[in-house]
Amino acid sequence: MKYISSRDNALYKQLLRLASGRPSRDAANLVLLEGLNLCQAWLQHHGAPVRAVFDAERLDRGGPLRALAEAVGDAASIACEPRLARGLSQVESGQGIYFMVEAPRPDLPEYIDHNCLWLDRIQDPGNVGTLLRTAAAAGIRHAYLSTGTCAAWSPKVLRSAQGAHFAMTLHEQVDLAAAHERLTVPLAATLLEGGEPLFDVPLPERCAWLMGNEGQGASPELAALAQLRVYVPQAPYVESLNVAAAAAICLFEQRRRWLGRAVQAQ
Repeated sequence: MKYISSRDNALYKQLLRLASGRPSRDAANLVLLEGLNLCQAWLQHHGAPVRAVFDAERLDRGGPLRALAEAVGDAASIACEPRLARGLSQVESGQGIYFMVEAPRPDLPEYIDHNCLWLDRIQDPGNVGTLLRTAAAAGIRHAYLSTGTCAAWSPKVLRSAQGAHFAMTLHEQVDLAAAHERLTVPLAATLLEGGEPLFDVPLPERCAWLMGNEGQGASPELAALAQLRVYVPQAPYVESLNVAAAAAICLFEQRRRWLGRAVQAQ
């Protein structure tokens, strides 16, 4: 296993760039996962990482970090001085484990016939991560992120999503207007104006839920393509809901209705 003891090490400099969410151009597809749960999930779903980086002091204690190092193998594993390992952490109390990985880039399906989430230019990483986590909890397994939506595999999105990346197929840099031609289920848009109350309209078992930019909402071009336009009724004199909160209400209202029908049919 290689050992890094200097901040001037070229690999360590690359790790620092990935930890800050600013990879170099020649490594644009590389991302850094932090934490035991994320790294174990990657190993389970995708296999060995490009590099596994450990806090040398914590690694010497054995336990789950040692087991993870043995599963990855010495060839892909690196031990760091504790101070250097802490320098990579984006949280107050890091666990001393990082995976450098290549983010999946799945091809668009020929037909989009599944329940899915469409994100149009959502820029806050916390919102994107919460949206993915909420969608995964609601049973949605596919998300399509437009150009202009923040990177799904960025450190802040990964932290907010809490493992949703491994329960979903994520398509990034998608031209959603062009992808509409592949859509065989209704497009449902959440709008501030011109929609019907969510709780009063029939909801299909499968649709593409369009969630728009925090300030501007969905683009007029995309909103015009929607067969279903809804809003979440709320008390008067209150600002509109955060996009992640509105999505949670919509996705779980759909899930409630169709789970209820499934129970009744039994």
